[in-house]
Amino acid sequence: MAFVDQARIQVAAGNGGKGCESHYQDKYTRYPIPDGGDGGRGGNIVFVADRNLQTLLDYRFKQHYVAPRGGHASSNNKTGKRGEDCILRVPVGTILWDYDTELLIRDLKVDGDTVIVAKGGEGGHGNNRNRTVTPPGEGEVRTIRLELKIIADVGLVGFPNVGKSTLISAVSKVRSEIANYPFTTKAPILGIVKDEDDPDKDFVMADLPGLIEGAHEGKGLGYQFLKHAERTKILVHVIDMSGSEGRDPIGDYYKICEELDLYSEELLQKHRIVVANKMDLPESKANLTRFKRKVTKDVIPISAKEKEGLDKLLATIRLLL
Repeated sequence: MAFVDQARIQVAAGNGGKGCESHYQDKYTRYPIPDGGDGGRGGNIVFVADRNLQTLLDYRFKQHYVAPRGGHASSNNKTGKRGEDCILRVPVGTILWDYDTELLIRDLKVDGDTVIVAKGGEGGHGNNRNRTVTPPGEGEVRTIRLELKIIADVGLVGFPNVGKSTLISAVSKVRSEIANYPFTTKAPILGIVKDEDDPDKDFVMADLPGLIEGAHEGKGLGYQFLKHAERTKILVHVIDMSGSEGRDPIGDYYKICEELDLYSEELLQKHRIVVANKMDLPESKANLTRFKRKVTKDVIPISAKEKEGLDKLLATIRLLL
């Protein structure tokens, strides 16, 4: 299924049902008695966060949603049936914006979060109230912009081909595409990292598309997905310590840090774990010594391919979480 994290739709709540004008009279009543009922209220447009959804793909193909109108009233003071609400389910982490005013409607962060974005029209009053019939109200019509920011505990960031997909495949059951060419990861991929001894220590890891220099200006695939990193609690900065792509690990570190900082102050505040990957390659040890001397000593060496050093990395993540 394609990953879609933006959509725009138009919603229209249901109109109210018509009130009834009716009079009752039998042989025991001298004057007719007004007995027209009220019309039913129109259905609302309701958004609900659903953890079983991962994409806004459905809202790319269908962009207009209309709730049923309220039922019309009848005589004998019978009220019209209320229109059913139109329930729209979206992934957890979806942000709803009013497209015309650009104001935030609701950030649906928790499974089951619910919000009414368009209210149905009131039903018209029958003549049993004030002896006059009032017209029904119209349902609200709005254009809604949907923006999905995935919610994960840990986000993997770094240049293309540094081994992020290999890492998430090694620690979770996700089988991400792994190949020796840039941008094999074209959309965020979520994996659950389980702890066999304590299920409370399970956490969600997100593999984000690789960044390149100038990502904050819109270059490369990673820019449009950097917003998903804002939801994570911890960023794991993966570095190819072998320099197998012809880049200097020290230069890689500073360039990615700069891109994250320029994109958002929120990313600047997040705790980062620096991971030296591909330590199974011969050039990595010398580069790691130089990296620790010039950049930071707080770096965790691993080999995602050989599954070496992963226990220490996972223990560090769980401790921070």
